Amino acid sequence: MQEDIIASILDGNDTLALLPTGGGKSITFQVPAIILDGICIVISPLIALMKDQVQNLKKQGIKAGAIYSGMSKDEIESVYNNCIHEKFKFLYVSPERLENEAFRHLIGILKVNILCIDEAHCISQWGYDFRPPYLKIAEIRNLIPKVPVLALTATATPDVVNDIMDKLNFKNHNVIKAGFLRKNISYSVFKETDKTAKLLEVLKKTTGSSIVYVRNRRRCRELSEIISKNGITSNYYHAGLNSRERVVRQEEWTLNHVKNIVATNAFGMGIDKPDVRLVVHYDLPDSIESYFQEAGRAGRDGKTAGGLLLYNIEDIHNSINRLKSSYPDISFIKKVYNGLGNFFQIPEGSGKDIAYNFNISEFCSNYNLKIFETYSAIKILEREGFIYYIESSGQFSKIMFVLNKEDLYRFQVENQGSERIIKEMLRSYSGIFTEFVNINENLIASRTEMTREQVVNKLTYLHNLKVIKYIPVRISPQIVLTSNRLGLKNIEFTQENYINIKKSSEKRLQSLLDFLSNSMQCRSQQLLSYFGETKSQRCGICDVCRKKSEVKLNDIEFEAISAFIKEELQQEKLHLYELVARCSKFNENQVLAAIQWLIDNKKIIRSKDEKLNWHDQLDISFL
Repeated sequence: MQEDIIASILDGNDTLALLPTGGGKSITFQVPAIILDGICIVISPLIALMKDQVQNLKKQGIKAGAIYSGMSKDEIESVYNNCIHEKFKFLYVSPERLENEAFRHLIGILKVNILCIDEAHCISQWGYDFRPPYLKIAEIRNLIPKVPVLALTATATPDVVNDIMDKLNFKNHNVIKAGFLRKNISYSVFKETDKTAKLLEVLKKTTGSSIVYVRNRRRCRELSEIISKNGITSNYYHAGLNSRERVVRQEEWTLNHVKNIVATNAFGMGIDKPDVRLVVHYDLPDSIESYFQEAGRAGRDGKTAGGLLLYNIEDIHNSINRLKSSYPDISFIKKVYNGLGNFFQIPEGSGKDIAYNFNISEFCSNYNLKIFETYSAIKILEREGFIYYIESSGQFSKIMFVLNKEDLYRFQVENQGSERIIKEMLRSYSGIFTEFVNINENLIASRTEMTREQVVNKLTYLHNLKVIKYIPVRISPQIVLTSNRLGLKNIEFTQENYINIKKSSEKRLQSLLDFLSNSMQCRSQQLLSYFGETKSQRCGICDVCRKKSEVKLNDIEFEAISAFIKEELQQEKLHLYELVARCSKFNENQVLAAIQWLIDNKKIIRSKDEKLNWHDQLDISFL
């Protein structure tokens, strides 16, 4: 559907495009943006994805920049200047930037050709990753009323689809949908007492690379070590690793030097490895959307691949408890915000856009707070637009020359001690006079026969002389206040919205648990139905379809018999012979085969008196 989406935008139409993970969403705005005069503004909540796309565009010789929380004022000013002087074709911005007056002024003077909203489901409070700053996009539209909007998402239910278009003030509802069906992915769910044993069994049979998703960093390391000890090459990836480790581990996996990577959901955005044969969810995801999107990283080459979900009863209890802890009282959230201000010693009315190094363990210890509840409060403060939490360290240091080429030459003549390092930077990095570029102090050190410490000292010296602007690599997580620190009385949360968002999360978790327990309907059909596609055919390759094939009944026969059995057993418990007798209008052998299948898949359970009883699906019972 890429061509249809591009044509719609070129015709000036507001467009909502639904393309599955790996469906090539970026092409749909990059192509028309290059065709049209002006600059394309891309709003994205994912810093890693912004950086990745900017880097990829630059590799293609297309100028692009990004603005997000945590950047220095010098970096932001450099990006603004390049936009104003029409040197950039694309500008990526995080949603918090939309409230910034300087950014709004910039939008007003730029020739914008497309306003693109990536991860557009973030604008809907019914979506699985609602972010209130996205609601400011409608105000940005007022500044550029004639510019078409392209909203992109991979996962949205019908309600969320309509909500996105309403919230973005679409002139006319216009959805172009490629469909969510991935014919080559076998979705399978296994309830396992020993999940690790099942995981090892599956990984040993899998040819090609795989991703195993877990929920926490400690399990990342531990599970990767277990996999490696069992003769399968493995490494782990999470946001707590330093940037160089993350880059190395991703490259080793991408180049197939390591077969398997165990990761938190920090891994995957921007990953476009076509030959992933298996994605395993060792821990339960938060929602069907998360599972579908992450499992969709398998089989992008079109060949058969698997999306495996493992769970046990403990996982279900943990998910329910985690959801409850993810929504602490508003009074606690305000307490955390106030605590952050005290922790960083920020006076009220100041601190905006300044990045503060942050250690959550130290913070919780100082104020006697529980880490998970505090982390949840921080993520809510981030989602509500009060702060930005940069969990991972930086990847590179950055520099930009302040002096023009003529003044720089005179400086070199007058300061022979700095000539060699300046020449090396000019030789190694392009675009260094117009924008900040990433540098590697170790590489500069080896080429100039200096130590890293000497290079850092020399760059700092040149920075102080205003020859360059030098921003050393960030080595710890950071908190950024998106506005000056507020007093407790001025921290506003809408109680109704907060309750609605919590209810939406509960509904999504219930849908996930229904998916786990529904072993009667094709997994692919269940997923497609969740996203509004109700007329799909069964896939034939998921765990449910494979088991049904063993029964040797067609879909119509099986559905008719199982529906009749369900109705009978929900009214009363029956012995096997009584149930078979009531199914007299069906073939007896087919009835017995269906009953055996339902027993094997725990849809029918036997009581102590040998009577059969229908087993209801999971109910998380929040009330």
